[in-house]
Amino acid sequence: MYLKLLWILLTTSLVFVQIQGCWQQERVALLQLHSVFDVSDWIAEKGSNCCHWENIECHNTSGRVKGLFLSFKSSWDWGRLDVSLFPPFKELRSLDLSGNGIKDFIDNKVKSVPNLKVLDLRYNRIQSLQHLQGVNLEELDLSGNRLKNSDLTYIKGLSLKYLDIGGNLLQGSIDIGVLNKLTNLKKLDMSYNEIELQYSGEPDVLINLEELVLDGLHLNNSILQIIHVLKSLKALSLNDCGLTGTLPTQGWCDLRKLEVLVLSENALEGELPSCLANLSSLYHLDISNNQFIGNGASIALANLTLLRFVSLAQNLFEVPSFFMSFANHSHLKVLSSDQNKLDKESTIQTWVPKFQIKVFHLSNCTTEELHNEVPKFLHYQYDLRVIDLSYNNFGGKAPLWLLENNTRLGGFSIKGNSFINRDLQFSSHQNPYMSIVDLSENKIQGPIPTNICSIFPQLLVLNLSSNILEGNIPPCLGSSKSKYDGLYLDLSHNQLSGGIPENLAKSDSLVFLRLSNNRLSGRIIPTIFSSHSLRQLYLDGNNFDGRLPSIEIVRLSPIEDMVLSNNNLSGELPRWISNLLYLTVLALSNNQLDGPIPMDLCHLDFLNILDLSQNNFSGQIPSCCGAQSIRHLHLNGNRLSGTLGNAFFNCSSLVTLDISENQLTGEIPNWIGTLSALRVLLLKANLFTGEIPIELCKLHSLSIIVLSQNNLSGPIPFCLSKLTLEPSDEKSSTKRDFSNFVTYGDIANYSESAEFEWSTGSGFSSFGSPLFIENQMEEKVDYTTKRASYIYKGNILTYMSGIDLSCNRLTGEIPLEIGNLSEIRSLNLSHNNLSGHIPLMFSRLNKIESLDLSHNNLSGIIPTELTKLYTLEVFNVSYNNLSGSIPSQKAQFATFDESSYMANPFLCGPPLPKDCSEPNSPSTPTPNASNDEEESGLMDMYVFQVQLGISDYQSCNEEFAYALRFKTTIRVDRDIYTSRLTFPHRKEAEQNIARVALQAIERTNTTMDVEKHPSFSAIYHVFIVSFLGMLAVMRTLF
Repeated sequence: MYLKLLWILLTTSLVFVQIQGCWQQERVALLQLHSVFDVSDWIAEKGSNCCHWENIECHNTSGRVKGLFLSFKSSWDWGRLDVSLFPPFKELRSLDLSGNGIKDFIDNKVKSVPNLKVLDLRYNRIQSLQHLQGVNLEELDLSGNRLKNSDLTYIKGLSLKYLDIGGNLLQGSIDIGVLNKLTNLKKLDMSYNEIELQYSGEPDVLINLEELVLDGLHLNNSILQIIHVLKSLKALSLNDCGLTGTLPTQGWCDLRKLEVLVLSENALEGELPSCLANLSSLYHLDISNNQFIGNGASIALANLTLLRFVSLAQNLFEVPSFFMSFANHSHLKVLSSDQNKLDKESTIQTWVPKFQIKVFHLSNCTTEELHNEVPKFLHYQYDLRVIDLSYNNFGGKAPLWLLENNTRLGGFSIKGNSFINRDLQFSSHQNPYMSIVDLSENKIQGPIPTNICSIFPQLLVLNLSSNILEGNIPPCLGSSKSKYDGLYLDLSHNQLSGGIPENLAKSDSLVFLRLSNNRLSGRIIPTIFSSHSLRQLYLDGNNFDGRLPSIEIVRLSPIEDMVLSNNNLSGELPRWISNLLYLTVLALSNNQLDGPIPMDLCHLDFLNILDLSQNNFSGQIPSCCGAQSIRHLHLNGNRLSGTLGNAFFNCSSLVTLDISENQLTGEIPNWIGTLSALRVLLLKANLFTGEIPIELCKLHSLSIIVLSQNNLSGPIPFCLSKLTLEPSDEKSSTKRDFSNFVTYGDIANYSESAEFEWSTGSGFSSFGSPLFIENQMEEKVDYTTKRASYIYKGNILTYMSGIDLSCNRLTGEIPLEIGNLSEIRSLNLSHNNLSGHIPLMFSRLNKIESLDLSHNNLSGIIPTELTKLYTLEVFNVSYNNLSGSIPSQKAQFATFDESSYMANPFLCGPPLPKDCSEPNSPSTPTPNASNDEEESGLMDMYVFQVQLGISDYQSCNEEFAYALRFKTTIRVDRDIYTSRLTFPHRKEAEQNIARVALQAIERTNTTMDVEKHPSFSAIYHVFIVSFLGMLAVMRTLF
């Protein structure tokens, strides 16, 4: 008896010793794995308990390793894993090797881990399953590998309950009976393969299968007719399977045990079949993103009273009338109906719901009503957690009573409607659950309530932008603390005044701050730039003034976006900006900043957008302005000088380069051809000389080229025809990923974490769009076409293409090959010295909208084939030597008036007053005109151009349109005189115009040979009269 007790004591002691630490044998095996996997905290120190190491789970009683979680931990690059490392783990049940690039196994000893039940091999490169033979697995995840149809034979012998082979290389037709030997299988995922499922009629197929996921397969509606053989099925997901037409009434409606049905993202149409009512166990129904219709209550849905989750989004249901289908559904918790048809709710037929819904989405619906009303059933809801009513054109007073009625509301959005509130007042009680409040894009007036922070102490997102709010920013917002990461605050596009509260500038929780386009003024508080939490800062479109503060950033600032454009900031750029090492966007356009562009910007390795346009920066462009990370660069409208040198040499990431309206000189360098990603090149209004480099032709992605208002000479390169000018969202895209991706589902799950999950793993956290405030930095391009200057952005910029070589000294003929630019929408070759004929191949410019060839020396006829350009809106060939009859006034040519053809003495026919049948009207120029006649004609042309000169020169120098661009420019003998003006100062403007005019006339006296042109005194007189007339016009404008 004594020996027996001693034995028990010794055994217990040994077990106690083992479970105090990990087993030595397993500890050694783990350290061997350390050399293969990147697990830095696994240390070999004596006494270190491996059960406490990361990625390891040990058994509570035996102390042996039962779980290894080595997802994305590989430290090798050859793709072969030595399986012999795992047999020492005798009680290992779960092994996660996902995302390690495994292609094959060195040793076939997986079956030597006898207790292994769960094996996760997702996202590897596995091509064969022969090493899994004889392994007694229950769960196997092989999704995202490279398996083929033949590998399915190795799966047959496994006793699996869960199998995921989605996202592999399976192809062709597969009979569902091939998996029939998997008699224990309960869940099967074959999604996103290139297969079609068939059924050969074999009885008792997968008799225990409860969940089937076939998302992304190329199926047809017959799958719904054969699926009935899966008698035990509880969950069926056919998302994005190419199903079309109406739902069949046979087969799938017999699945009476079905609890989850997903038919989203197909092209199904018509009304829901009545047999849907047979699925009496259904609690999760997702039929979103189809073309189903319904007006009023659906009998089928009315009978499914166990429904808890319903998504009707992106269909053609008429809501809220269709919601009557759920009047008797006491279990309903989630109802999503975004992007349907919003109808007018009946005032006669009312219903009181039995449910207390928790999540309700009704956004972006189409409507024919001027103002809609919020669904009436919401007046009976008292347990809402998330409600989204955005973009429905709802009117009247904002439904802030929803905040009063639902005390656990976590997300509230009424964005993009027409709600009117004269005085914004929130509920009287505190709501500690509220995370998102979005009232943006309405017509809400008055000040922001000062008690907003005490009412909503846990705010994550507050978006009150695009309203009519006024007054000061509540200082308490700087003290807001969210249960999530930080505060996202957008108060832009209002009428707020005052400055930035110091408490907000010093906030240690503020992550995103947009105060754009308000009436804020004063100096910017320095501490906001040294915040350790702020990542996005938008203060553009206000009245901030003074110099950017001089501060010392002693710790690494996380600021990524700093947008201070359209203010009254002055002085030089401070050096501390180069310490913002994570800076991605720096936009300081339209201020009064001066001095050189600092070389310190070279240190910003992540800078993606740099916009310093419309300031007074001077000096040369630093060579680092073409840092490899920059995609959009705007330095236009400054006083930069010198040559380009190597400023942008080999900048392979540069998409937009705008250095127009400066004083840059020299030739366009040949290295321009190395900017392989360039889509937009704007060099206008500089002093560039030389020829257009043929290296431009290497930039096949270019779609907008503006070289106008320079001194370029020589021919137009014929190789420009190699440019595709294809649409690209690269030139309009500035999107970047923010680090906080909170969804409405996250807000709902915060209060009821398991409420909306279903067993296939598609929890409610993936439901709904991300709630972070999106990046609103838009790439903009100023391009002149159709006789006006336009700002292109967004999708319009994506599809815009054009070439503007106007106002240079180009010579020679227009290359015929330019006619191959089938994607071009605007072509301007005006104000050059081009000769020859208008190419007949221009008739191939099928998308051209504006074609300007005016003010050249073109001759010959206007090709009649140009009348086939049905997209042409503006056509100008004035001031040339064209002859013959103008093409018939049909199609687009019927819209062009006399100004399109003027100053071509030998053109005739409508819309010109000259009749081609007049016998005394020559149809072609007379080649033997006397010198006197030639000189007289030349002088007439000079006088004519001066009399019409304002509009003529304006086309070459759009700055001359003072009322539009607030500048004046006079071009005489190809010299440019420019004077910047300030709009409110009319007298100074008039004096400047007069001064520039006299300078131009004086300059002309030195360049014009008066003896050769005896009529010059007349020109002088007309020039003076023209400017006096323009001053009178200026007075009228102001």
